Amino acid sequence: MMFLPPGLRAQIAAHAAACLPEEACGLIGGREGKGELAIEITNELHSPTRFRMLPIEQFRAFMRFEAEQLDLLAIYHSHPNGPPGPSATDAAEFNYPGVLYLILSPSGGGWQVRAFRFEDGAFTEVELSG
Repeated sequence: MMFLPPGLRAQIAAHAAACLPEEACGLIGGREGKGELAIEITNELHSPTRFRMLPIEQFRAFMRFEAEQLDLLAIYHSHPNGPPGPSATDAAEFNYPGVLYLILSPSGGGWQVRAFRFEDGAFTEVELSG
């Protein structure tokens, strides 16, 4: 389970909306399963169906987490045109064992946020509270 405070949820949803029609992406740091800081990262692919974080921004985010003694809790990205869960490409390109994957997808005029854990070659949904 991960606790995503309403302010962080609103921040990543606003980021997803601002990046349309492209996928948004970013990182969430925190402690003991509670998100404390969301850092937006540029999608260097500028694609509506794939993302790749701009390496220098990703590095700076990791350095900030380290400076603030935060763990990398989750990677987030949006699926502007669905699906509401991880795609085959997401599974093939996932590289952070133990880190949750948050997927944002359009839902009723807003953004649905779902959390997934990748284990044994497959994603399973986990509870996201907040």
